[in-house]
Amino acid sequence: MSNPLDFTEKPTLLVVDDTPDNLSLMSGLLRGDYKVKLAHNGERALQIALGDAPPDLILLDIMMPEMDGYEVLRRLQADPRGRYIPVIFLTAMNAAEDEKIGLDLGAVDYISKPINPAIVLARVHNHLQLKLARDFLQNQNAFLEQEVAKRTREVVAIQDVTIRAMASLAETRDNETGNHIRRTQHYVKALAEHLAPHPRFSAELSPSNIESLFKSAPLHDIGKVGIPDRILLKPGKLDPDEFEIMKTHTTLGRDAIVHAELELGQSIPFLSYAKEIAYSHQEKWDGSGYPEGLSGEAIPLSARLMAVADVYDALISRRVYKPAFPHEKAVEIIRAGRGSHFDPDIVDGFLAIAERFQRIALQYADGDAAVAAEAERLARDFPLEHVAVAARN
Repeated sequence: MSNPLDFTEKPTLLVVDDTPDNLSLMSGLLRGDYKVKLAHNGERALQIALGDAPPDLILLDIMMPEMDGYEVLRRLQADPRGRYIPVIFLTAMNAAEDEKIGLDLGAVDYISKPINPAIVLARVHNHLQLKLARDFLQNQNAFLEQEVAKRTREVVAIQDVTIRAMASLAETRDNETGNHIRRTQHYVKALAEHLAPHPRFSAELSPSNIESLFKSAPLHDIGKVGIPDRILLKPGKLDPDEFEIMKTHTTLGRDAIVHAELELGQSIPFLSYAKEIAYSHQEKWDGSGYPEGLSGEAIPLSARLMAVADVYDALISRRVYKPAFPHEKAVEIIRAGRGSHFDPDIVDGFLAIAERFQRIALQYADGDAAVAAEAERLARDFPLEHVAVAARN
């Protein structure tokens, strides 16, 4: 197995000194083991160091005219291309304060003139090995970060697919067409983003929580998988007993998500919102909803958002048993429910972005084929009731 701290080719050194004899001396000492580049002033040193083929290490004289070694190092440290090139100062200045200045600026070592060849070679070798080790760790960290990001994307994708599959399972048994889930998901996100600065909601509607709301919204009617077909697919109005059974979809949905969370053995933010939405999205601000008759802020915020999204979509959507209301009519109905059915501040937020709701509805509109297919399914499953409803409409 190869050593990750071995150079695959000769390392490149840059020697910077304003004295030609010193450049010649250092070149002769180093060229046997390294590729050596020479610069006689600070400007030339920076051109080489920040060019297309930067050196692996720089040996830098301090006392130079126009731009001294300290300034060269400052500029290297200020540029991302030169920040991580190790710099060893070569100088006849032996005062401890001079050495401290250089090290504080970012130099990795200090070699005094006149140089000792053995010391120079040893220091260069050691710092090149340190650079190799640092570069190796940086590359490993970058690789691990990429792998973590990749695995995270995969987990998120699996979550999204699972949610979509669960939501679609409920949808295939309902009398609603395909894009209802997608529309309500985007309504909730749009409404939450608009209300995020509001003093009543800002603490909860952080960007991460809004993303969790977006993910959880498709599960609002997951409990309908537990409602008998004779009730769930009935095109006509439900009688009181049937409606009582239909109302249990909120509890069935919440319990199904609780069970899934227990199976996972941990709490997941979007499932917490999914439980709230599934259980409480039929509650009303004035306490006349179900399943618990909660009122006001006792209703979770996630469910209050979903209530507006769900009702708006029901109003503007065409069904085999009802025509679609115009957007303007749906807006007026929701406005009329301010303070009774819906949280007043959420209604105000909805009214402020009602046109955005309309754009979402148009973007994810159901096609005629989807509605026709649903009509055919209901006619097949409930032929007599369907004919009666069709005649009434």
